[in-house]
Amino acid sequence: MQPPSKAKRPPEQTFEEIRYLKKLIENHTQVVVKLADNQTVSGIVEYYDQRFIRITRSDGPNLFIFKHDIKYLYEAQ
Repeated sequence: MQPPSKAKRPPEQTFEEIRYLKKLIENHTQVVVKLADNQTVSGIVEYYDQRFIRITRSDGPNLFIFKHDIKYLYEAQ
């Protein structure tokens, strides 16, 4: 009888975040960002790296937002 096989550990990085952010940038998609303190910011993702995203806004200054300060973001309708 064989011992039960150990389940494979899921990968640390799926790269889906990178793929999604690239799509948002390429399509100039308007997004709404919900921050950890419950404020919301809307604009277009212009740039991202490992730690932050840059939001370009027409109604205010452009913002660099650290990813750890983001609860979630969604595409504006």
